[in-house]
Amino acid sequence: MVTIRKLFRYLYDSDYRFIINSYRFGMYKEMSDEAYLKRTFKACFGYVPDLENPRTFNEKLQWLKLHDRKDIYTTMVDKYEAKKYVGHVIGEKYVIPTLGVWDHFDDIDFSKLPMSFVLKCTHDSGSVVLVRDKNHWDKDAAKKLLERGLSRNYYWSGREWPDKNGKTRILAEEMVDMNPVDYKRICLKGEPEVLCMCMDRQKGDLTFNYYDMNFNLLPFEWVHPNIKTGGEKRPENFDEMKKLARKLSKGIPEVRVDFYDINGQVYFGELTFYHQSGFAPFSPEEWDLKLGQLLGLTDIKRE
Repeated sequence: MVTIRKLFRYLYDSDYRFIINSYRFGMYKEMSDEAYLKRTFKACFGYVPDLENPRTFNEKLQWLKLHDRKDIYTTMVDKYEAKKYVGHVIGEKYVIPTLGVWDHFDDIDFSKLPMSFVLKCTHDSGSVVLVRDKNHWDKDAAKKLLERGLSRNYYWSGREWPDKNGKTRILAEEMVDMNPVDYKRICLKGEPEVLCMCMDRQKGDLTFNYYDMNFNLLPFEWVHPNIKTGGEKRPENFDEMKKLARKLSKGIPEVRVDFYDINGQVYFGELTFYHQSGFAPFSPEEWDLKLGQLLGLTDIKRE
């Protein structure tokens, strides 16, 4: 029944059809970045963004994709290269140790890896494998997932310029926790403004809460449902992570800086531009404008 409903929606909903054709079938590569972003935005929000005078947060992220293009951004979004960058800026003690990096899955010599580790593609989102015990894991499924990730240029689905010319590799790193809480700080003009607290990723029940920089809960949902347990505690190293995020986002209009807090030790996660690619509606939608007001663009030099 669900498949039939999706088929009818694909046939009769032009916005839905555009998203499926783009994300699943890799179509529309001939479209200019601006035309593609406007069409995808309309499919997600129901209106064409004003990229000459953007007002909402999501509109401004599309503007940044087109006009804020610095070579260093490609280094920052590469999960392997970013470790070197972050280690230089804030110190190696915050970087999860790397076990190896390879161009192909079959290049990996698993006999040289510890009993537990993490595998991930260096260039995309979602191609991650947690290996709890290398003597008991689905190697074939991992290979399929990671090789599918290697074959995909993440740039085409969201026209996120930093991803266009990045290398596609597989990274192995130490496993610091089986199901860590992910603290994602959205930084605007070098200042942390919003904390996204991400929980239960590995349990398949992903939830997000959003907080201001005093750890007050912000009353909106954004893609994923809010955490329902209530009473979440302020992270032990809240202020330290805020300070580190400020250093890593210095001079950048918008970037998300992710950390883990494992038994009192802060670890860097990743750097991500254009949170949710700027295609995720807020609920309530007024928060799109409120966050947009925090992101000024007038002093940004167009690249």
